[in-house]
Parts: sequence; structure tokens; C-alpha cells
Amino acid sequence: MASVAQNPPPRPRRFAPLKKDAQGGGQTTLQGIVFDVDGTLCLPQHYMFTQMRNALGIDRSVDILDHIRALPTDEARSEAVAKVQAVEREAMLAQQPQPGLVELMDYLEKKNMRRALCTRNFEAPVTHLLQNHLPSHIFEPIITRDTPDLLPKPNPAGILHIGRQWGLDNRAESMIMVGDSIDDMTSGHAAGAATVLLVNDRNAHLKEHHHTDLCISRLDDLIDILENGFVGDNCGGSSSTSQ
Repeated sequence: MASVAQNPPPRPRRFAPLKKDAQGGGQTTLQGIVFDVDGTLCLPQHYMFTQMRNALGIDRSVDILDHIRALPTDEARSEAVAKVQAVEREAMLAQQPQPGLVELMDYLEKKNMRRALCTRNFEAPVTHLLQNHLPSHIFEPIITRDTPDLLPKPNPAGILHIGRQWGLDNRAESMIMVGDSIDDMTSGHAAGAATVLLVNDRNAHLKEHHHTDLCISRLDDLIDILENGFVGDNCGGSSSTSQ
């Protein structure tokens, strides 16, 4: 995995309610939400990563992108990228949206909430998902592993870049990062964002991780949480929390 910056100072884990006429009580106003793609906007395709590693001849202990960057020649890196992209292109044809995806995005659009993507994918699977399942929704910016001069997650560079693009001057402290992996939680935490884990049958161990602020079992669980005020409590031992 890529190295990450030192943890930022304590950051807000509470945001004012989004519902109309709610009293914020001096809490931070949420400025935007960053989403992962694989396993977050679409259902997990865990087999894809096994296929990638098999194609590259590496085991589960080796980060795929770190392995590619460490290859000794441009030719070797290009060949490895082509193998990974071939797996991704095939898998994207089987993409299925997460339950509650459209409902959550419609809600956020009505609230004029900024949305961005930060993914370790390359561009094609991201475009495929948006065109087929969220054709009317805008995500800006979209950060992929090929975005120039930005290290991929778990490095916080992509999320910090999004904050700058949005004109924020407090790192990512008024943002939320939503994802399904330790890379998502770590990058969000290191950037100063609150983090939300979308729980599945393989990542439940991350519910108690100190980089995880809140857990949900469906994307549209976030609607009530945001309406009534986000409170991060390290998941509180449950899969969805909105205290």
C-alpha cells in the first residue's frame, strides 16, 4: 500500500442536520461527500481482484497498484496495466448497482450536496457505471488511479484534491468519505474527513477500526442519518447508526 500522511488533528465527526429548518447547534455544515466505486456504488465483485492477482502472478499480500508501480520497465508496467484493465473491462459488464443507490443520489441532489468519486479503478468502469445507473447525476471531480500527480488510496491525496477543487480550506474536515474497504477508511481518515463504511459479508471486521466513524448496510441508510445530523460513533457495534 502507498504511504499515507500523518493523521490530522482531531476533526469533526458530527455534521448539522440537512432537514429543512433544523437547528445545527453550532455543528459543522457538511460540504460534500466522496464515494468509492467498486463495492460502494456497485455491488462487490471480489472475484475480480483474485483474477487480477492471478494474471500478475502475485499473492493476496501484495497490493496490485504498488506491484505495478514497482515494475522495473515501462514495458513491464504497460503489460501489467493491460492485464488488469482486461479483467476490469470484463467485470464492468456485470456491474449491478447497490441497493438504495438512486434514492440516495436523488436525495443529495435535492439538497444541492456536492458529490465526487475517488476510486482505484481506471476510467472506463466508472464511466460505464455512471452512464448505465446514474445518467442524470453529476460527480465532480472524479479521481481515478490514472489522475496525474495523485497517489491512489489509501493515500489521502485524492480526497484532499477534491476538497481543494471545492474551494474548501479545512482539508477534508467538512466532508464525508463513503466506501467499503480499509483503503477508503484510511484515506478518508488521513484527509480529515468523516468516514462511512458500507458493510458487506467481507468487511465487517472494519466496523471496529479506528478509521471508521459510521457504518451502514444500505446506501439509502444515509438519508435519515444526514437528515437528522451525522454522528460518528465508530459504528457502535451495529451496521447502521444515526444517534
